[in-house]
Amino acid sequence: MEIRIDDLQGGEVIQLLEEHLQDMYATSPAESVHALDVEALKAPEITFFSGWKHGKLLGCVALKELDSEQVELKSMRTASDARNLGVASSLLQHVLKIASERGYRCVNLETGSQAFFTPARRLYEKFGFSYCGPFGNYREDPHSKFMTRHL
Repeated sequence: MEIRIDDLQGGEVIQLLEEHLQDMYATSPAESVHALDVEALKAPEITFFSGWKHGKLLGCVALKELDSEQVELKSMRTASDARNLGVASSLLQHVLKIASERGYRCVNLETGSQAFFTPARRLYEKFGFSYCGPFGNYREDPHSKFMTRHL
């Protein structure tokens, strides 16, 4: 899989992000959805990555700089027809490497507490993330789980 920085202009990426937002709103109360839309993902503090194989979009992930020492993982999504192929693991390994190369000391994330998010939480645990309290502008929320990994 080729992982590259994406400008969020391609229809495939936009469609994948729209599916991601639809799932988030279908699974969590609106006030507990922290997924970003395409325009928000274009912010200068965010680097957005997409993963491709043979011209087909397999998944995406973003890093949002919180400060000079920490970033937040955002918009981690695997295309439905590419699930269970290692796409998420590859994307996660890639952004952890990038975050380390950029000198960040930790990577944080927020994910849902519902059963729908169990596979994501297991993936993050497998890659050394541990549960923590809210970070940045987040607040305690029964629908959110917060995780961190020191680099």
